[in-house]
Amino acid sequence: MRTVVFDLDGTLADTSADLLAAANACFVELGHKAPLGAADSLTAFHGGRAMLRLGFDRLGVAWGEDDISREYPRLLATYADVLDRETRLYPGAVEAVQDLRALGYATAICTNKPEGLAVELVKRLGIAPLFGALIGADTFPLRKPDPMPYRAAVERAGGSVARSFLIGDTQTDHDTARAAGVPIVLVSFGPEGQGVARLNPDALLHHYADLPALAQKLIS
Repeated sequence: MRTVVFDLDGTLADTSADLLAAANACFVELGHKAPLGAADSLTAFHGGRAMLRLGFDRLGVAWGEDDISREYPRLLATYADVLDRETRLYPGAVEAVQDLRALGYATAICTNKPEGLAVELVKRLGIAPLFGALIGADTFPLRKPDPMPYRAAVERAGGSVARSFLIGDTQTDHDTARAAGVPIVLVSFGPEGQGVARLNPDALLHHYADLPALAQKLIS
């Protein structure tokens, strides 16, 4: 089957507000003010450790990787409590995936969010039935940009890597697709906006309504 694989955070859904809230809660618990704001959404989509490093830097306090390792589990636990408080699917995402499936495409998710959190989030968003597979950051010992999780997502969805492509929003997604030898589509409505054009993807996706026609072009 022809297969379209989606990143989750910043591609299917804007999860930045809940991610940033979880990171800020760690700093407040340590006795600091909340250092992160809406303008840090791009950092949020690079993961919990990236948010913690930025927060410590912004507060101007001494920190090391031991501090990051200590706070990261707390961040994940806090995030699990606020998983879908502010998170919203991007406009047209559901309809685009439904249209792809109606056209005979398999669909899957490959994310660097921990698998348990990703599974719970797609359930809460009501989109779990739309995807034949979900691979998270800890599903395997390797994560994106290594191509192995991507290949597993395609195969678990019943597809062939040679007839697939990835939709994402970051350098990591771009590098994953290149490593897997498949086309990469980057969304221009994610945290970096039109700036993702600098990565020279095979296509930019400005609106989810355009995805079915784009898929037909990328996988004949």
